[in-house]
Amino acid sequence: MKTDLDAFLEAHHLDALLVFGPAQHNPAMAYLTGGAHLTSALLVKPRGQQPTLFYNPMERDEAAKTGLETCDLSAFPWARYLREARGDESRAQAMRLKAALETAGFTRGRLGITGRVDFGPWHSIFEALQTLLPQVELDGRAAHQALLATRRTKTDDEIARIRRMGQRTTEVVGRVADFLSSQHGKDGLLVKADGQPVTIGEVKGLINRWLAELGAENPEGTIFAQGRDAGVPHSTGNNAAPLRLGSPIVFDIFPCEAGGGYFYDFTRTWCLGYAPDDAQALYEDVLSVYRQIMSALQPNMLCRDLQRRTCERFEAQGHPTSCHKAGLREGYVHSLGHGLGLDVHEAPWFSGSENNTDRLEAGVVITIEPGLYYPERGLGCRLEDTVWARPDGGFEVLAEFPHDLVLPVKG
Repeated sequence: MKTDLDAFLEAHHLDALLVFGPAQHNPAMAYLTGGAHLTSALLVKPRGQQPTLFYNPMERDEAAKTGLETCDLSAFPWARYLREARGDESRAQAMRLKAALETAGFTRGRLGITGRVDFGPWHSIFEALQTLLPQVELDGRAAHQALLATRRTKTDDEIARIRRMGQRTTEVVGRVADFLSSQHGKDGLLVKADGQPVTIGEVKGLINRWLAELGAENPEGTIFAQGRDAGVPHSTGNNAAPLRLGSPIVFDIFPCEAGGGYFYDFTRTWCLGYAPDDAQALYEDVLSVYRQIMSALQPNMLCRDLQRRTCERFEAQGHPTSCHKAGLREGYVHSLGHGLGLDVHEAPWFSGSENNTDRLEAGVVITIEPGLYYPERGLGCRLEDTVWARPDGGFEVLAEFPHDLVLPVKG
């Protein structure tokens, strides 16, 4: 949580944090400013002190909404620094950064830098800054790790925002299910009233429209993959392909709040009209493991132990797993889940490695998503829900939705 930031800065040997870029689709800036609408800003947080937000004067009202100590960037006139740098833009930007850091009370020590900007120009700017501040050591990786550690556990407000995203997500999933079930089956395809096939691209277009109507967006796309594509975990599906009856569809949707806020992550596997025997058997294996793992969740468990349990259960069913073979292309090929928040993938992690010390601490939000994949057989199945580790020791799915495999269709 934010209240732990100073402790994590100290643990990562950082004396201050510098965050740059917009607040939209920039988790570090969004987290520390509360998601204010800022298109370009700087935030300096010396350890043990309050942060200072340096803002564009056109965004002064948005900056004020953050409740942070603020400073207008027009106090550091670009023309002056460019003149003093004799036209060298990278050096001029570095001089401006140096002045901002000094204003925030930081002139020496280890400075963690993070944010989202074009790497090329900013690489040159930070090279120039290092020459201007020889008593400052720049570190990008430690800043990222310190913020990930801080963001790992969520406040009540963050949980409420993720829960609302879950409600929007499942509302859209329900609309998709209703749309598909309202169409007709004909000659092995799902068709509309005019006899034209329903395509994957058409479904994705509806998903994006419905998300926008509910105040969400889909910056990383949607997985809506059928048949062989469903057997490749991150295949997004062929937009031109018509939907086929009985062919397994992996529907993985991971939208966020409009503007790049908190994410939700959710997957169901569907067969339209009916499920062939092999698809039904695969689904039952995945659902069985999903239920066993959900019932096994305990406060403070090691995430790696859950990954190993998942492998053991799938292996007992006769499936190969990633625990015993690297680069696996079929069977259980990935980890059980991941943390979720301002990034769709963040800490804690579920690697089975002995080096993974992540635990199910109270306050974390995770996904549980076992799956099996056999692309050459035209089969894939994944079930995923987003789960909150509550302070009282319980585990709660933040947006419930049925796990049914078969969606009925007309005809």
